[in-house]
Amino acid sequence: MILAIDIGNTNIALGGFVSDELRFVSRISSNAKTDDEFALRILESLSLHQIDRSDIAGVIISSVVPPLNTAIKNAIRFVFKKEPVFVGPGIKSGISIKCDIPSSVGADLISASVAVSNIYGSPALIIDIGTATKMTVLDNKGAFIGTSIIPGVMMGLDALAEGTAQLPKISLEVPDTVIAKNTADCMRSGVLFGNASLIDGMIERINEEFGEELNIYATGGMSKVIIPLCKHKITVDEHLVLKGLNILYRKNKN
Repeated sequence: MILAIDIGNTNIALGGFVSDELRFVSRISSNAKTDDEFALRILESLSLHQIDRSDIAGVIISSVVPPLNTAIKNAIRFVFKKEPVFVGPGIKSGISIKCDIPSSVGADLISASVAVSNIYGSPALIIDIGTATKMTVLDNKGAFIGTSIIPGVMMGLDALAEGTAQLPKISLEVPDTVIAKNTADCMRSGVLFGNASLIDGMIERINEEFGEELNIYATGGMSKVIIPLCKHKITVDEHLVLKGLNILYRKNKN
């Protein structure tokens, strides 16, 4: 089994693959600080899914939180006695990165792009709705040609509650109407329908700039909430980053 780890700003996703089959997914908080804390949480996740540490043949990691990399690496070494592969400059991805500074492209974006390119094909628009919302375009040859980064869904909701005197912290359920009748539903309407409309609007602009209608794929923790509210046809694949990591591991270990 290959263990794919996606280190995000809020959560760390763990996925176990046997060949192309995703056998389990687990999430732990990114707020741990020490090697031992991360090692304990990884072991707990494996135990929860009845996976023995000896089943893990290799580990690959994408990270957008560099301060956590050393602690996670040391935890992997301790738990599995293996050296993890990190997605970054020099890794063989099979896709060309046509950006001003290719080395600055996030490991999560590369991983999701590899997954879409290999599983669905290109050209494509990839929407990752997590702590931030990122919209990435692959051209007709599968090359990564750019990304738009938008403040995330929960970032906007937290800003409303923390930056105003009278708006409360709320849970996110889709309200019955856009024109809401109470404070909580007014906030839900703005955050949920507003983000869906933002994504729809960006899709129109991206398609116009690219010159054709792109196939669209969405991933990330909030994708299942926001994408059904969008007006465009969008395929949701919640685990694109993990699937891309699995593909990258095979490309770099063969």
